[in-house]
Amino acid sequence: MPGHDPADRSARPGSAAGAEPPEYRAARLRRALAEDPRTAELGIQVDVRGSHAYLSGTVASAACKQHLAEVLGEREPGLRVHNDVRVVEAGEPGEAEVLR
Repeated sequence: MPGHDPADRSARPGSAAGAEPPEYRAARLRRALAEDPRTAELGIQVDVRGSHAYLSGTVASAACKQHLAEVLGEREPGLRVHNDVRVVEAGEPGEAEVLR
């Protein structure tokens, strides 16, 4: 087609998932998690298998974990997200360690 760029997925928002290799789709979703201000997460692993996305890694709060699923759900509404991300809350250090 004249004037049609087959690599331009922005013109076909819903069709990218079916024709896109899983590795590229996972990279695109990781980028969405890194760029969205609600998440801004770089350490989340995304594995895509068909219409399922499997998330793994660690975040600082339960709210951050929830935001991951929200961002991907908004980005690709038909995607089924399996959120296996662990919450590791960093608190204040406890008592000082005494070495003898």
